[in-house]
Amino acid sequence: MHGLEVWLDRVNQFVWGPPLLILLVGTGIFLTIRLGLLQVLRLPLALKLIFTAKNDGKGDVTSFGALATALAATIGTGNIVGVATAIQIGGPGALFWMWLAAFFGMATKYAEGLLAVKFRKIDANGQVSGGPMYYIEQGLGAKFKPLAIYFSISGVLVALFGIGTLPQVNAIVSSSESSLGIPVAVTAGVVTLAVALVTIGGLKSIARVTTKVVPVMALVYVAASGIVLIAFSDKIPNALSLVFQSAFSATAAGGGFLGATVMMAIRSGIARGVFSNESGLGSAPIAAAAAKVKWPAEQGLVSMTGTFIDTIIICTLTGLTLIVTGAWNGTAEGAAMTQAAFDAAMPFGSLVLMVCLVLFAFTTILGWNYYGERCIVYLFGVRAILPYRIAFIVMVAAGAFIKLQSIYFLSDIVNGLMALPNLVALLGLSGVVVAETRLYLRHMKQ
Repeated sequence: MHGLEVWLDRVNQFVWGPPLLILLVGTGIFLTIRLGLLQVLRLPLALKLIFTAKNDGKGDVTSFGALATALAATIGTGNIVGVATAIQIGGPGALFWMWLAAFFGMATKYAEGLLAVKFRKIDANGQVSGGPMYYIEQGLGAKFKPLAIYFSISGVLVALFGIGTLPQVNAIVSSSESSLGIPVAVTAGVVTLAVALVTIGGLKSIARVTTKVVPVMALVYVAASGIVLIAFSDKIPNALSLVFQSAFSATAAGGGFLGATVMMAIRSGIARGVFSNESGLGSAPIAAAAAKVKWPAEQGLVSMTGTFIDTIIICTLTGLTLIVTGAWNGTAEGAAMTQAAFDAAMPFGSLVLMVCLVLFAFTTILGWNYYGERCIVYLFGVRAILPYRIAFIVMVAAGAFIKLQSIYFLSDIVNGLMALPNLVALLGLSGVVVAETRLYLRHMKQ
């Protein structure tokens, strides 16, 4: 690694050290206990609400529109490139730690969605604004406003330099170049123009695109991954066994993967899991706040399904395809590793993956444009929206020309910085979450 990458790696290891990992998973465990395993007992209701929510409250988009926007931001390169990177660094055991983080992360995501609706506000343009910056200031009290400002600054950094732009654009251009031979500059120009056309219209424009694209792209990817797993179905039991064994013991293998300690598996699995499903990060509640729901807990349940769909379903499919095909043990990195897995089972595997990757990454860019915008509005008011959108579009264009490893180090760092104030707020407001949950469940019984 060059000097910059070495420095970023050191900062990344510090940020994602044991304290943050314990706080992240510990918050999920704490909320799981206080909510009585809500992510298990109320999951059927949550999945049902995706399609049956009444949308009878104040908001800018439907409950499904808010979920689609959140899923657009979460289902991205983390599900393809991120999983591949996690398994390459931490071995197959990283997938287990993704599952564990996602299980407890569902309770975290529920609390985030609930609090976002509970403490949302209307901005000067008449649009709904909500998210951690608002429930930190209003829920914890005005003396915690510096923490809300810190979160908002971190949110803008993630949007401009983290999940929102650099990894997504880099994945699109590298995939299109390797699969179709399209020059990087051409792809970067097309993506930048498309992002500009959609994001200038704001949340409603973004929601119109995501509610149509997200379900289709998810189904296509699930079907394609299913074909790979069917072709290698005899290797699935051994793959699952390897995941559990590697989660608790050092693993050694040939090829590009030389070895992984348990700590590497834990750190890469949880960090990449959060990169993918964003539970605890504080991003999804920004979209959840705009939902037309009356009951905060109702949107909390809908938001919770985002983590289930993103990690328990889609990341699992990616991880298993990498393991059963043996692609994880090769020399390819990032998207190329997943392409190798798809190519092993179908004639046009690389092309199918490229289409999925482009859709995943493009919708993630759209979702994070909105997240960063709401953070900017909190910091500087609606007058800052246009300058922010211009800066965001510039970063989309720049993302095509930055190295992959540096991108993921930088993304992980700003993700960790954003998560800290949100997790503090979730712990401090857990009593509000429990009270609102009881109120909603009492209403449902009546």
